[in-house]
Amino acid sequence: MNKFYITTSIVYTNAKPHIGFALELFQTDAIARLHRLLGYDVKFLTGTDEHGLKIYRQAEEKGQTPQQFVDGIAGQVQQLAADNQVSNDDFIRTTDQKRHWPAAQKIWQKLAENNLLEKRKYSGLYCVGCERYIREDELNKQGQCPDHLTEPEHLESENYFFKLSDFTDSILVKIKSGELEIHPEERRNEILQLLESGLEDISFSRDVSQIPWGIPVPDDPNQVMYVWCDALTNYISALGYAEETEEFLTFWPADTHMIGKDILRFHAAIWPAMLMAAELPMPKNILVHGFIQSGGQRMSKTIGNVIDPFEISIKYGSSALRLILLKEIPAFKDGDLTNERIGELYQSELANKLGNLISRVTAMTNKYFPNDLPEVELEKLIEINIPDIKQFEVNQPNYGRTDLLIEQIWQIIESANQFVEDQKPWELAKQEDKTQLSQVILNLLETIRLIALLLEPIDPSTSQKILDALGQEKFDSSQNVQNREKYLQLLEWGRFNNEVTIQPIQPLFPRIDDVDKN
Repeated sequence: MNKFYITTSIVYTNAKPHIGFALELFQTDAIARLHRLLGYDVKFLTGTDEHGLKIYRQAEEKGQTPQQFVDGIAGQVQQLAADNQVSNDDFIRTTDQKRHWPAAQKIWQKLAENNLLEKRKYSGLYCVGCERYIREDELNKQGQCPDHLTEPEHLESENYFFKLSDFTDSILVKIKSGELEIHPEERRNEILQLLESGLEDISFSRDVSQIPWGIPVPDDPNQVMYVWCDALTNYISALGYAEETEEFLTFWPADTHMIGKDILRFHAAIWPAMLMAAELPMPKNILVHGFIQSGGQRMSKTIGNVIDPFEISIKYGSSALRLILLKEIPAFKDGDLTNERIGELYQSELANKLGNLISRVTAMTNKYFPNDLPEVELEKLIEINIPDIKQFEVNQPNYGRTDLLIEQIWQIIESANQFVEDQKPWELAKQEDKTQLSQVILNLLETIRLIALLLEPIDPSTSQKILDALGQEKFDSSQNVQNREKYLQLLEWGRFNNEVTIQPIQPLFPRIDDVDKN
């Protein structure tokens, strides 16, 4: 089996996970599930970033220890994954002293051994929200951090600096040669422009008197590791880098890091430099998704336009949350979503198009053929294009385009709904000769079988419900042992097994007024 290692970024535990991370989690899950179906041995990692001054101060404000505070947030991240059928194999926490700390300290020592860490005195403006030093030319007119709208603090300290500037040319070569691929193209161009202007050395530690919450620097108890060496190392600490386990040797380098565009610089400049400094191979691919805006504005508690993924999942169901985010938000661009828009999409796309199609077809089958399905040879009457699922495989043109896969599935759904209206099975049922009715019903059953199989990596719960009702063969994309050829064969037209009984099915997406009552 081909190995496939994919990761999300890790959630910073200063607040519960937001809808942007839910999108990233679902995108990554869909890609992981698809590759399991295609016969890959998949490792899928997510986790939490749990150190830093912001967390330390928030814990103090709540009267908690930092560990108590991050335990609560980490639990919410794990809940978001579990409640939404996310199939991650592992969950790494940067406070894990058995798995993560030894790996972070090992890579630190590798950098030190190669003379790439240097202790320097530093004085500058520090943004607690960004957890980094910030230049004056980055501030807005009010002297504030433009992202957090707070004035930075002035800090003076002696820290270890990583000689990032030494790696500018090497990283450029890696990206231009394609050894490290970055998608979409505009993000690749963005990082190339940054590299061509030259990288600067970066602070890699903090004085323990200023930030007491972090991983101790080896051989210097007065310093703790800063976020870069700590958080970025999660991708290898989870595999057992410290001990160089068999899993590490098998799965590293990562095939894909899925990240948001705001942390591209860290993953496409700092992380590759760290790996080269530690004499480790590059990740193969970085997929960069955009932001979710709401009503044309960045989500903000002050504005009141924040969308809570937990609330949406409770109101509409986890399948609805997954499908709406993956369908509505472009894979590599910014998207816009409001609570009102979610309600509209739920009704029009899920309840009316997908849910109604499944309900109508199964109900008509049971009404017109209550005992046995017709024993006729299936003739293809419906015009649908079954997507070649291999186009979404790693290294293929549409890799990572979960939105495009859903678009192709929805074209089939819309064609099937139109086929019902054109053929009018309720009229055909009045005819004495049931041949035409038999073909129409079998065409519809075969079409929704294909829809369900295609939906499996996108929305496994809905897929399973449909296939169960049809009595058709299922695949579980949360499991690694899959028969690639068999899955691809089942995606061919005409594989419907009609020696089954079609089961009644509860509405997959109840009407919106029923949802509101609940």
